[in-house]
Amino acid sequence: MSTAEGAVAAARAWLAQDPDPETRAELEQLLAAADDGDADAAADLADRFGARLAFGTAGLRGELGAGSNRMNRVLVAQAAAGFAAFLRERAGLGETDPADVDTDADGHADGDAHADAEPARVPTVVVGYDGRRNSRVFAEDSAQIFAGAGLRAILLPRLLPTPVLAFAVRHLDADAGVMVTASHNPPNDNGYKVYLGGADEGAQIVAPVDAEIAAHIDRIAAEADAAALPRSLAFETAPESVVEAYVEATAAVAPASAGAEGLRWVYTAMHGVGWETVQRIVERAGYPAPITVDAQRDPDGTFPTVSFPNPEEPGAMDLAFATARDHDADLVIANDPDADRLAVAVPDEDAEGGWRRLTGNQIGLLLGWRAARLAAESGVTDGTLACSLVSSPGLQMVAEHFGLRSAATLTGFKWISRAPGIVFGFEEALGYLVNPETVRDKDGISASVAFLGMVSDARTEGRGIRDLLNEFDETFGFFASDQISVRVDDLSVIGRVMSALRADPPARIGEVEVDRVDDLLTGVDELPPGDVLRYWLADGSRVIVRPSGTEPKLKVYLDVRGDSADDAAARIHAVTTAMRDLVDALSA
Repeated sequence: MSTAEGAVAAARAWLAQDPDPETRAELEQLLAAADDGDADAAADLADRFGARLAFGTAGLRGELGAGSNRMNRVLVAQAAAGFAAFLRERAGLGETDPADVDTDADGHADGDAHADAEPARVPTVVVGYDGRRNSRVFAEDSAQIFAGAGLRAILLPRLLPTPVLAFAVRHLDADAGVMVTASHNPPNDNGYKVYLGGADEGAQIVAPVDAEIAAHIDRIAAEADAAALPRSLAFETAPESVVEAYVEATAAVAPASAGAEGLRWVYTAMHGVGWETVQRIVERAGYPAPITVDAQRDPDGTFPTVSFPNPEEPGAMDLAFATARDHDADLVIANDPDADRLAVAVPDEDAEGGWRRLTGNQIGLLLGWRAARLAAESGVTDGTLACSLVSSPGLQMVAEHFGLRSAATLTGFKWISRAPGIVFGFEEALGYLVNPETVRDKDGISASVAFLGMVSDARTEGRGIRDLLNEFDETFGFFASDQISVRVDDLSVIGRVMSALRADPPARIGEVEVDRVDDLLTGVDELPPGDVLRYWLADGSRVIVRPSGTEPKLKVYLDVRGDSADDAAARIHAVTTAMRDLVDALSA
């Protein structure tokens, strides 16, 4: 059978188990076109069925549509059934027996879930979802399949931020959690993020658990018709008290000080799910209500005002900046669509439009400094400040200054959150963990409250954010960072660049010699193996190259430490220019 014939056969088999009329119609149209000799339709079918969307440590994430290489109800049903099988196996339970599932006359569980409920005999899974297309459908499908597998399934009461789901896993003493979200990916993407409770404390999965879950998913996809997987309506709905507990815990991160009075700040949810929860928390914490970017305040999975719903992307915060100018604001705060990331912008006369977004490293270093001070005031001497290995080395200087440990992990909060004794963690991609006792994941809402608290405290002393940044530099050193991001249409380009860099490592970057190269594929500094190259330069600069874990991008991270702000700026410009030329030449 040819590749084209195999794709057609797989598509017809897929149709037989697909419950979604939209993706069925999409697939029927493609099949008809391919039967008529349409080469583009045949190529599309080959792309959709020539591979399977891989389940990894980031769970699932991909474009919506029919096929094994897309996000859809069939794939989600298989993923939920595979995860259920993993949880049953982990709990020492046998194969699912539908007779074990108790329902009332309407097929629903009696009563709601409560944090103080007696532990169930079987694993408990909490499911949340954001405002993207199909998020609620995928979440309800998952809850029904978990319940059909004899698990205790609890669905959050409505669309909510990812940090609320991460919080709920621990708050409800659940064994696992699933969040249906694609975070800040393009509008037509969705995803499936998995958490574990118990000893994992509500953190995202890491290897080898991802491979174990993936094996169960693959087995079910090969053996079972998704339409025939056991389902039950006996899932529970989490009470509002779960959300209220998150609101209370997050408001306590930084209650407003006197300096909050008169603070004018702008907030955007980037068409995501952050606003409702943020509104309740800032009011509880005592901060002035923000000026909202109304066009982006409410959930809208089409993301009509941004081409890419990521605060890091050029233009994504333009409406927020315009709102800030109109209201003469002091500060802009933005969450990404599932509110697990935080972006901050400040007035800057030298910036285009008068506003400048702080880098993820600048925000992370300020929040890390705050966390270290609080730890010192509380008498903590054995805590850890953690960041991803591609984030600023300035955090290590903060830790040493306060007598704390520091840790650099592989990228992703699945690793950062597991640093022993963590009191704070961050990654330069706008992710911050400021409240590890309640959420073991990045949380853009609690980070927003912590930043508001830092700004308010500075205002009581007549200072602003620029003053804090200057004080940091004078205290810990003049650090500067930059990033090169190369988006590709052909993923083989990334592999080609990484292979070329391994085969012929550069002896110098610009005018500076390379002292040492770490290839993390072989494991370095007790880090798990990863597709990462790290270059240490003779002047102390650092360059890291790696493929993105969630997008078709090659990413280069550059960090320097200078003798002054101007010196650091000159060093980072030189190394960035040299690396951009090198990557462009290798990817051409």
